Amino acid sequence: MRRRSNEDLRYEVEDRLPGPATLGLGVQLAAMGINGVVLIPTIVFQAGGAEDLVLWAVFATVLSCGVASMLQGVRAGRIGAAYALPHVSSAIFIAVCAEALIQGGPGLLASLVVISALAQAAFSARLSLLHRVLTPVVTGTVVMLLPVTVMPILFGMINELPPGAPVPAGPLSAGVTIVAILAVALRTKGTLRLWAPAIGIVAGSLVGAAFGIYDTGRVADAEWIGVPAGGLPALDIGFGPAFWALLPAFLFVALVGTTKSVAVAVAAQRVSWRRPRAVDFRAVQRTVAAEGAGNLIAGLAGTMPSTPNGNAVAAIEVTGVAARRVGVAAGLVFVVLAFVPKALALILAIPDAVVAASIAVIMATLFTVGMREVARSIGSNPRNGLIAGVSFWTGLALEFDLIFPAYFAEFAGGLLSNGLTTGGLVALLLTGLTTRRKRRLRGTLDMAELPRIREFIQAFSAGHGLAAVLDRLEAASEEALLTLLQSREEAEAAGDTPDGRRRELLLTASEEDDEAVVEFRVGAADSDELNLQDRLAWLEADTREADVEQEISLRLLRHLASSVRHQQFHDVDILTLRVSAVPERNPE
Repeated sequence: MRRRSNEDLRYEVEDRLPGPATLGLGVQLAAMGINGVVLIPTIVFQAGGAEDLVLWAVFATVLSCGVASMLQGVRAGRIGAAYALPHVSSAIFIAVCAEALIQGGPGLLASLVVISALAQAAFSARLSLLHRVLTPVVTGTVVMLLPVTVMPILFGMINELPPGAPVPAGPLSAGVTIVAILAVALRTKGTLRLWAPAIGIVAGSLVGAAFGIYDTGRVADAEWIGVPAGGLPALDIGFGPAFWALLPAFLFVALVGTTKSVAVAVAAQRVSWRRPRAVDFRAVQRTVAAEGAGNLIAGLAGTMPSTPNGNAVAAIEVTGVAARRVGVAAGLVFVVLAFVPKALALILAIPDAVVAASIAVIMATLFTVGMREVARSIGSNPRNGLIAGVSFWTGLALEFDLIFPAYFAEFAGGLLSNGLTTGGLVALLLTGLTTRRKRRLRGTLDMAELPRIREFIQAFSAGHGLAAVLDRLEAASEEALLTLLQSREEAEAAGDTPDGRRRELLLTASEEDDEAVVEFRVGAADSDELNLQDRLAWLEADTREADVEQEISLRLLRHLASSVRHQQFHDVDILTLRVSAVPERNPE
């Protein structure tokens, strides 16, 4: 199956843009998230009875989001995706953070956010253990639900007007914003297309200013440079009843947040390269690690967690720019804004209708990104369509209180009334139910294991009535073992000397939908070797000098297996082969 290329992409991840363009696009990304960065902590601290700390919470949130955004772009070791993924306030934490403020104040909130940040760091380190449930259908469904949970807020903002403002001000400024963005994005090419969101925001703001709804008073009253009163809160380390009562909810929401971050990181990789690539789960791990680092800073500063902004993925689709330097620029903009109230006020003065309209266009594009991810997963397993459909509509129904609203509004503190949380949880549970028990064989990554592997495959085939494809299974497994061994030898030649653990091999086998599924798990090498799935996809077009023996193994593997999936984590490589039990099926 030929994977869709992204020929409209102007700048890939590592490409360099001119300085002014980088800064301008960074400002765009920051502008798309700044309203949420400010609005969400304001809502949380007001709902939690901490109105006197709102300004400090906003300052700390903008600052922590800026640091996390730069970490995602620059990559420090195993922290940072090395993609343009600016951070915004995490809406799924609203309910639990407000409850923490009510029950224990800012000290309790800080302690729980720090614990949830450490949990995310743990999830990052062992993300490979979750790969069976954090599948494309789960991540795609979560991405589809992101606009569902945000759109009602955006539509509400479009309808809000300052007291005394003329009624046409909202719809006209929002309409001009949408028309300008679509006109530039759909009808232009080249550099002008990069500025579609900014052009729309400026056009809508000019209309708003003509109606008098651009808040110039906010800009005039704001200080040029300063830090609001408040200060770092003292962590509540008493671990009283309120802490233990809220800890499970915080940990669960952290897991849901990790699922969302995985979905955003996967979607970002899908749209950030012209030539389609297999998902690099090491970059996904680093995304979650950077999120945990940013949330640790947020917790110590006494504010709520942040998360990678899904709007950034859709912005790449609109602008055609995926350069990670733009994400770093957006982080720098956040940091500067945190200490410059006047500049922050200049952005916050933009009418709500204009901000909401511009984000709504971006979110509409994001929905299609998730839909494509789900469509890919349905192609390999028809059950995934049922999982995605049930999960999406469950999340939609609970988000809008369409089923048992009186019950779900109170259950678990209203946690399940959030469509993203509920839909993601349902997708995780249903995916877990479809995971079948597997036969296992432990050994080492060595051709001396081949006789044991053949015996294992023969026993599996006999137990599942797959004798007709036994020869193909044995041959595919042999070529997979040889290919993994050759890849590891390349890593050793590059200076990465694996320890004993990295030579350990876990082989599993199961039957799914008339296919034999064989999975090789081996300790990962530290070097950045090319994904084997990509090598198969690019075999014909790859003009680099290649090892003849390895190329033969790859071609045989592609012929024998109906599909090959290579997932690379920092701690383990997972190569999954699917061999069709239907002889006439065409190989992928």
